[in-house]
Amino acid sequence: MEEEVFERLPNLELADLRFALADPNTSATDKADKQKQLLAAITANKMTPFYIDICTEHGWAPDPSLIAQFTTANDTHLKELDAKIEDAEKNLGESEVREALLAKAEHFVRIGDRDNAVTAYRITSEKTVAIGQKLDVVFAQIRLGFFFADEDMISRNISKAKSMIEQGGDWDRRNRLKVYEALHELTRRQFSKAARLFVDSLATFTSTELFSYERLVFYAVVSALVSFDRQNLRKQLIESPEVLTIIHKIPHLTDLLHSFYDCDYAKFMSSLLHIVTSCSQDRYLYRHARWYGREMRVRAYGQYLESYRSVQLGSMASEYGMSVPLLDQELSRFISQGRLNCKIDKVSGVIETNRPDTRNAQYQSMLKSGDVLLNRLQKLSRVINL
Repeated sequence: MEEEVFERLPNLELADLRFALADPNTSATDKADKQKQLLAAITANKMTPFYIDICTEHGWAPDPSLIAQFTTANDTHLKELDAKIEDAEKNLGESEVREALLAKAEHFVRIGDRDNAVTAYRITSEKTVAIGQKLDVVFAQIRLGFFFADEDMISRNISKAKSMIEQGGDWDRRNRLKVYEALHELTRRQFSKAARLFVDSLATFTSTELFSYERLVFYAVVSALVSFDRQNLRKQLIESPEVLTIIHKIPHLTDLLHSFYDCDYAKFMSSLLHIVTSCSQDRYLYRHARWYGREMRVRAYGQYLESYRSVQLGSMASEYGMSVPLLDQELSRFISQGRLNCKIDKVSGVIETNRPDTRNAQYQSMLKSGDVLLNRLQKLSRVINL
């Protein structure tokens, strides 16, 4: 039953192919291969609206005979679906009516007709009583949002799913919602929240309608590296049996995780370059690839400098496999942005760290908060006395 509920609709691999075709970094050979795959899927599913969108997007000339063929087949199938709905309403029960309405919604999803699919899902939801089945409809709309990169659709339906889960969703659907929400947070660059949700899902993952388990591990490690502290990296990733069984299958990810944790910075810089490239080719991460590379370098530089009060610039450059001028340029930019607590003595070629006094900062913050509170109380007392 679960497999029927969570059929791969829409097929998100088609959205990945669409993204790859629009990516300027995709080679001409790969583009030709992906175009062939995409057109084959479009033809197999008679995806008239999606086909027209793709042709418009890439400046292709649509094939009128193909569109006519798709339209005829879809119109015929739609009439059959409407007939089943009418028959169910007249002769069968509410459950059969719901199934007929859901089949119509899935037809619109299958051909890439977003607007009609949303309308059909709304009608189906109105005819649905069980909270689990209502959630399945919401999940389908979240997937539709991911397919079309519709941020508003995703946000609204995740909020709706959270509210419905509180009313009595089962554990399987609760776990699925974690993965859906994590993916959404990843696209919004909320890596810390995404990492927690992805890591929580490692032992219970069943959302293969979104992506593979291998992809889950990739997203979990990538998001956790930029947000977890060393203790949690070791406990929740490096020692995780779920991660250990898969991570070696993902190129360069093991090297990135272990080189960062083990402070092997030359290997870290090399593997980071490969992972950033992978992120730039990922439909959910491509907008954050450059940011991710920058943030990971800041973390690595900060981790190295924590061990020293001062260190030779040349020595640090050697550790990272970088030239001194390049490292100097990198550090100077991050120092000026307030990202690293250190300064560079260009004359002696030494980096001097300035460790922030967190205890004193907390004390000063408490004093300021106390002053604000006292001022407010004094104002309130004057108002009361008047």
